[in-house]
Parts: sequence; structure tokens; C-alpha cells
Amino acid sequence: MVHTMTAHPAHEPPRHLRFSTSGILPDNRVQMWEGHNARALLPLDIRTIDDRPMQASETNLHLPSMRMASVFGTSQFVERSESFISENPTGVVAIFFATEGEAVFFHRGGHVALRPGQAIVYDADRPFLRGFNNRFRELVLTIPKQRYLEIVGSKGPELPAIFEFGATGTATEQALARLVQESLHRIERGEPEHIDSSGPLGKPWSDIENEAQGLIRNVLGDATSSEEGLISAAQRFIDINISDSDLQASRIAAAVGISERQLSRIFADAGQTIGRYVLNTRLDFAKEALSTPERDKVSVSEIGKRFGFASPSHFSRTFREKFEMTPLQWRKESQRQTFQE
Repeated sequence: MVHTMTAHPAHEPPRHLRFSTSGILPDNRVQMWEGHNARALLPLDIRTIDDRPMQASETNLHLPSMRMASVFGTSQFVERSESFISENPTGVVAIFFATEGEAVFFHRGGHVALRPGQAIVYDADRPFLRGFNNRFRELVLTIPKQRYLEIVGSKGPELPAIFEFGATGTATEQALARLVQESLHRIERGEPEHIDSSGPLGKPWSDIENEAQGLIRNVLGDATSSEEGLISAAQRFIDINISDSDLQASRIAAAVGISERQLSRIFADAGQTIGRYVLNTRLDFAKEALSTPERDKVSVSEIGKRFGFASPSHFSRTFREKFEMTPLQWRKESQRQTFQE
């Protein structure tokens, strides 16, 4: 039976799935793991390397034209051979982001050793073999091949292509990995009711897809950079560096690889200024921290400092302007609500 993967119709809402080998008899784990991947991500021929019972888990998010996954596993081989592909075509390009453990990727042109902080892009309908000698974690994004080609253009990189998304990666490369990670973390934290948002400044999933496509274009494409991808990379650079009280537009623009003037323009086109976005992000993160019980012993002024406010008075004044109460009042209110629950 031929198994062909298709994108979800655009009108279907996002779906999320969870899988774990915990509680499954050891002899059945590989078969169940293969079955889940065939339904939720990519059909794979999976084999274990040693006699230890395989452990694996996966969180999946299905968007209208993309699939995302957070994967954990112990030592194993995963393969898509030519004959296997003929029976299980996917029509997708996959991006694998290695976050823990090293892996070897074999393809017709040779092999690549992949370490944490690197991502590899490959056509899932071309034969490959991936080997994980020890436990591993990774993020995965799949996108229909036709849509991928439209995004990256005719002069996109030859596959497999590798890019860095760790400390040495560009702001845009890091932003793409972080977007996938944050989208899946909402589900892993048990917050499926928030599936229509991501991060402190919630976004509908259509925006998440547009953002991901823009970032893919800016990381891998040969055409003019996508403004969606540029603003996303800038926003995520701001998120990462929000504790820096001297987070200037010039630094943000340099990280994204554009001029300060261009950065100001794309923020203006989105209906905001860079300074206002930075301030609102500081306030949103601080508000969330003030309502977290684990941080009850951290003073209000220290929380303001941690999120880049130069003085307690500036923190208190701007917080009140946005939320109509002081940071201390908000902390007491959130504590009261928690107690009542």
C-alpha cells in the first residue's frame, strides 16, 4: 500500500499529537514508533543499534502547510531507501535541527556529521540514512517541496544544505529554530488551550506559518529577503537579549544584517516602532515573571532589572501606563488569584 503524505487543507485548524514509548512493551516499541512517525511526521524504516529497549517520544504540530516536531530517542538508525520511498512518498523537504547528541547523515553524495547547533535541509524523497549512536533530541520542520521551491527560488542551495542555528548562527538562523521550538513548547508544557498563540505576544497560527516561511527564505533563499522573516529575526533577537538595558536599534539591525533605517521602516510598516516593541516586550516578560510563584522571593526591582529596565521608577511608571496597575499591585493580584484557585 502506497502511503502519500498531503498537507492539511487550509481551512483545517492546527492539530497537535503526543507519543511516547513509555508503557509500551519493549518488543513493540519500534513498530509503534514507526507507526507514529508515518502518521505524524515522516514514514521511516527504523532499527535499533543495541539490545537495550528503545526509548522515544515526540510532540507534533500540524499546521495547514507545515509540520513541526520535537523528537527524543535513544540509539537507532532511521532510513528512507529508494524502495521504501517508492512505497511511502512524502513530497516534502525536511529541516532537522540537532539540539542534543551527534548524528551521521548518509546520502548519495557522501555523509555529514551533524552536531548540536547545526541543521540539515534535505528532500525527504531522496534516499538517506541517519544514525544516532546515543540518545538525541532534535526539532523537525517539514514543508511541501513545491512550496519550499517557491520560497527559496531557483538558485536555492543544493541539498543537503547545512546551517548553524546555535551561538555561531545568524539572528535569522537562530530565529527559525526558536520559532519551531517555542511553537512546540506550548504543547509540551500542557497548554493546548493556547494553541492559537505563541510567546508572550500571542500570534495566530497563520502568522506563525508566514513567519516560518519568511525565515526559510532569508536563511536559504536566493531572492530579496522577506520582510516577515526580517522582522521575525529582529523580534526574536530582542527576546533573547531583552535583559540588556542598552538594546539599541543599531545593534538589532546589525544582528539581522540590514541597515537601521530599513529596520525602522519594516517595523513602521507593521504598525510599531522599534523602541515601542522593545519596551512592550520588556513589560510583557516582566509581567509574566511577576505572576510566576517560583519568583515570589525575587524583588520587584530585581525583576525589572532582569528585563532591562534601567531604574525601578521607569519600570513602575511604564508598567502602570500599560497595565493600569503597578508591578507590586499586579504581583499581589496574581498571588490572590493563584490562592483562590
